[in-house]
Amino acid sequence: MRRAPLTQKGAVRLRGELDHLKSVVRPQIIAAIAEARAHGDLKENAEYHAAREQQSFTEGRINELENTLANAEIIDTAKLNPGSRIVFGAYVELQDLHSDETVSYQIVGDLEADIKLRMISVSSPVARALIGKSEGDVVDIVTPGGNKSFEVVEVRYVQ
Repeated sequence: MRRAPLTQKGAVRLRGELDHLKSVVRPQIIAAIAEARAHGDLKENAEYHAAREQQSFTEGRINELENTLANAEIIDTAKLNPGSRIVFGAYVELQDLHSDETVSYQIVGDLEADIKLRMISVSSPVARALIGKSEGDVVDIVTPGGNKSFEVVEVRYVQ
């Protein structure tokens, strides 16, 4: 089985979420279930059923996070030393050659990709087109809106 890549920053974020679920959310749910049980008949107790549903969701997320962290390959981007070449973990600034707009992305693992945070998956078409390129290179990327050409303006690595 191939291990999914994960940046150190992404691993810290996932561990923080896991810790929060185990130490804060889980005890709150246990308390809510105990309180709902104290109200009597469980068949028609909406509070009890809502707390049990929340418990199920939380336990599922805890299992998912534990499996993700156990099977991930955590990569320290500070130790990669790729120079100005784009590899996993790179922050990349691109300039659209048609509209002169600039966009920036970080190339991360599938597990931590979030386009709202400008973090794109290493397996995405954009990232695959960028891997191996350097500052000053022009990259043609096929997008749903058509082909676009970008110039790589800056490549940097932040811990």
